[in-house]
Amino acid sequence: MLILISCSVSYNSTGGYTGITNMGGIYYYQFGGAYSGFSGADGDKAQKLDVEFYNLKLPTVTASMAFGGALMAFCCLLVLLGVLRVPWRWPVWLLVECVLDIAIAIGYIPALYFYFQRLQNAYNSQVCKDREALYSSKGYQGFTCAFHAADIAAALFACMAIIVFFMSAFLAVKGFRTVRQMKKKPVTTLEF
Repeated sequence: MLILISCSVSYNSTGGYTGITNMGGIYYYQFGGAYSGFSGADGDKAQKLDVEFYNLKLPTVTASMAFGGALMAFCCLLVLLGVLRVPWRWPVWLLVECVLDIAIAIGYIPALYFYFQRLQNAYNSQVCKDREALYSSKGYQGFTCAFHAADIAAALFACMAIIVFFMSAFLAVKGFRTVRQMKKKPVTTLEF
């Protein structure tokens, strides 16, 4: 879920600069109508660059959100199966879970590589450089062509997920052994 949230930060803005004066009325005077940041051709250019940059990042962000959402659904399924005591009835399920956990943990490594590679391509593009120059000319900060906190957070959570899925695979094998040993023990009934 944390990966999904971190990736959605880049997805939430559809792009397009909107000046405070475009809201009209009291906002124009409340925030000093004489200076609204961008106006005219600069405003149109800022909006165009924002939309283009958003479209550059969109495939990467959409894929990472889909991947994170699918893994979140998988984890919820595992919790549900545990609550329904499926591993107790069919201990082989724990071995299947172990294999899936290992496959996911290993699959995260190239996914993380491609995530950063695609984002770096977007940040190295001319669109991003033009956008950065335009915003910095007006004194706006935070529009640099570098990884931002949400990108780094998504990567850290992905690294944590790799560790968690490997640990889950180990615990699934341990659980399989425990269930097998418990099922071999004779059932004792209490008589009154």
